[in-house]
Amino acid sequence: MMMKPIQTEYKGYLFRSRLEARWAVFFDACGVDWEYEPEGYDLGDGLQYLPDFLLHGVEGRAAGDLYVEVKGKMTETDAKKILRFSGLHGEDNINIVETPILIVGCIPNGNTMCEIDMFCINQSDDGLPGFGSGPSPYNFETIDGDYFPALPGINERGKFELFGCDSSYTEARDDAATLRAFRRARQARFEFGQTPKGGRRR
Repeated sequence: MMMKPIQTEYKGYLFRSRLEARWAVFFDACGVDWEYEPEGYDLGDGLQYLPDFLLHGVEGRAAGDLYVEVKGKMTETDAKKILRFSGLHGEDNINIVETPILIVGCIPNGNTMCEIDMFCINQSDDGLPGFGSGPSPYNFETIDGDYFPALPGINERGKFELFGCDSSYTEARDDAATLRAFRRARQARFEFGQTPKGGRRR
């Protein structure tokens, strides 16, 4: 029997899965403005694509607007759509990203930022479960063409940012606030359309 994701209501949106709703809680905890499924795109050759989130006001290396695609698992069709949407085809060693998009999987698990960072870095290297090839989650490749882990979090100014995985990047991160945001997302409960415990209305 094939199991289906549970549609989940949060902040007036009906998300296709609880995983998507948990990422919305995370973005709220990070204080970043977001839209859910704001616009679909015709990619040609019969492919249509609807990114999950559009974030506004992202700081740092991915400054400005950033699309986010939430994937519990990846299929070849999913990968083809994301690569075409981003403009990252890798043909003839050309890595030109036209539309920046971050791919994320399940909410990273860990009791410390080191454990959460390692979760993201491992998925960035290994891909999503069941689909080891690209595009990779938690990676700058689909943002600016650089194959390097991208760690979502809150910077010292209280703004959402993607951090690289070495200390020269993460030293500007507010580790305590970022850890709290991930915990809120993991612990959120959505019974009866209520605001998740530990979350906040925006």
